[in-house]
Amino acid sequence: MRIAFAGTPEFAVPPLAALVASHHELVGVLTQPDRPAGRGRRVEPGAVKEFAMAHGLPLAQPTSLRTPEGRAALAAWRPDLLVVVAYGLILPPEALAIPLRGCLNIHGSLLPRWRGAAPIQRALLAGDTETGVTIMQMDAGLDTGPVLLEKRLAIQPEDDAASLHATLAALGAQALLEALTGLEAGRLVPRPQAAEGVTYAAKIEKTEARIDWQDDAVAIARRVRAFRPWPVAETSWRGEQLRVHRARALAGEPATTAVATTAPAATPGLLLGLCDDMLVVACGRGRLGILELQRAGRRSLGAREFAHGLQTTDEVFI
Repeated sequence: MRIAFAGTPEFAVPPLAALVASHHELVGVLTQPDRPAGRGRRVEPGAVKEFAMAHGLPLAQPTSLRTPEGRAALAAWRPDLLVVVAYGLILPPEALAIPLRGCLNIHGSLLPRWRGAAPIQRALLAGDTETGVTIMQMDAGLDTGPVLLEKRLAIQPEDDAASLHATLAALGAQALLEALTGLEAGRLVPRPQAAEGVTYAAKIEKTEARIDWQDDAVAIARRVRAFRPWPVAETSWRGEQLRVHRARALAGEPATTAVATTAPAATPGLLLGLCDDMLVVACGRGRLGILELQRAGRRSLGAREFAHGLQTTDEVFI
């Protein structure tokens, strides 16, 4: 088949690489325009653009597909099929109608759960034990099209957004090739999504990364995992920002306190000491064990190394 591809971030690269290595004819790649990124806000190409340029693939970066000019490259490529993975631009009906056999989307959840922009992070925040990828036929709705294929994946206790992104991207590439083979052979029959169990994965806002120590330790641990590598869960300590990269909720008896305290042990945010290379912090319910954290403008530290700078008076994260 003549296949065009639309995607922008790293999550879309494994499926694109799988298409390049397949027997299909990759006729062109759509990706978003270059945007400022990083601390210096320099204009940088996305991961899909870098891959496409490295492999000499036809490339277009329209700012919108709502105009004939924006759709011109896609129309000129005359694709049988368009594969869309984390593209980031709306495909209007006029764009959806260009490929002869329609448009397929790889979505990082088991639809209809977590339709929308941030399915991986929302699954972690909700404490889901299972996720996966869905290959669906696109329609005019938000991730509402019929399902062709899905692959399920158990979420491991130590998974964070970074590890799940990598695993699901590889799983999506595998599922895509399987779906294309099934379509060519006429074996795949699209099925409507279930009407029950619909949830929406809203875009992640940076303000969500702020830890509220009144929360349950389990909920805080989920927040740390969901927001790694971005925007990274954060708190305040001695008036400065402190990022929490890795943590887990703790069960059992409180740790032996390595930092002297006089405040009640239940005070949320109170540092209770070190236990098994974790910095133990009291929460609204339960205790959080922090394994890796980072002061503003500094390198990341393990809990024990960070604890060397603690005073022998009460220390509290707020």
